[in-house]
Amino acid sequence: MGMVFTTLYNLTDFWFAGLLSDVALAGVSIAGSVFFLLLSVGIGMQTGTSAVVAPEVGQGNDETAISYVDNALGLGIVLSLFVMLLGWWLSEPLVAFLGAEGAVGAMALEYLAVVFFGAPLFTLSFIGAGALMAHGDTKSNRNVLVVGFFANFLLNPLLTFTFGLGVTGLALATVVIKGGSAFYLFYILKKIQGRYNRPRLEFSLSLALLKQVLPASFTMLTIIVGGFVTLSFIGRFGSDNIAGYAVGLRLEQVLLLPALGLNSAVLAISGQNYGAGKMDRVRETYKCGLQVGLLMALVFIPVMLFLSPLMMGFFSDNESIIATGTTYLRIDALAYYPYVVLFLANASLQAIKQPLFPMVLGIVRQLLLPASINFLLVVIYGLPMISIFITIIIVVFFSSLVSHFYTKRQLARNDLPTTKHATSH
Repeated sequence: MGMVFTTLYNLTDFWFAGLLSDVALAGVSIAGSVFFLLLSVGIGMQTGTSAVVAPEVGQGNDETAISYVDNALGLGIVLSLFVMLLGWWLSEPLVAFLGAEGAVGAMALEYLAVVFFGAPLFTLSFIGAGALMAHGDTKSNRNVLVVGFFANFLLNPLLTFTFGLGVTGLALATVVIKGGSAFYLFYILKKIQGRYNRPRLEFSLSLALLKQVLPASFTMLTIIVGGFVTLSFIGRFGSDNIAGYAVGLRLEQVLLLPALGLNSAVLAISGQNYGAGKMDRVRETYKCGLQVGLLMALVFIPVMLFLSPLMMGFFSDNESIIATGTTYLRIDALAYYPYVVLFLANASLQAIKQPLFPMVLGIVRQLLLPASINFLLVVIYGLPMISIFITIIIVVFFSSLVSHFYTKRQLARNDLPTTKHATSH
């Protein structure tokens, strides 16, 4: 539910941008794709923190768990400062690469200048959420995301229209809300741990954390870079199609977010059981996750097929934008359950400390295959934009099959080591 409100939060920005103008909507849509650079580090920190803390919680090693969170804080601050500088440096060339020119490009850069300034606050909120998930607390993060959505709904019109800040107001509201979220999450974590966390960089703990963070971040980064490539191909068909695809993609993410919530649950539960040496429970968690994910698909696929024109109409009355988003959602509905399988397979592998396969598969699925296939279809053969959407579902379908069978094989092994502490027994 928290993740649903996260994407509703993002859609609120799109909605208010659309109230400004179609130009602002296109600019914020493109900025969102570049902004995901920051989220790749944040999501990697959340996943990595949960992966290393959950086994310690499962074994009752409270002090080690706290030390891991301390090191996650130190590492997160360093990485977020790096991302902030990198984001400011790369924003202009990346916006240009996505085909944004003139007023659209200016709107995108205006938004990005503010959100990258808030990079440390975003990263800290992700770390707090990951640490709480490792302790079995998903409610606190849900609460801040729900409250953040309503706060955003109030701050956006205040800053954007009342104070006349335009898209800068949209970005500033997000930074303020993420700062408040980070403070609250670490306050709750303090009540669980008995003390506030202090940023540290211990070599052994930071290295163990990096081994989980970097593959997860790189996997997310390949998704982002693949998104850049896809947007660059769609940009050949005009800025209206970029805006339509971007809005359709966010709507799809709303519908996929229950599956991402399931992903977080599988990661936390499997991590605790893996730390306690209960591989049979890890296998059962993956199997149960697939069953719940199938029920989700049966609910949300009809929504994507039949309600997509209505949902797109909330964000623009431009027929071209609505048509592009509707087409994307209806085609990508076929990939809903394959996405679920990918999420759960990746979470299970992360839980048993095997993050490299999802990273490699992500490079192939998100970048190499779409870039080469779309170049052939769109640039060489001049096929219409719909071929890009069809390519997406074909690649996702076959990737999910590979990921599922690989994960089943790894979970079936009885010689997998658990954590260092469990092995020593």
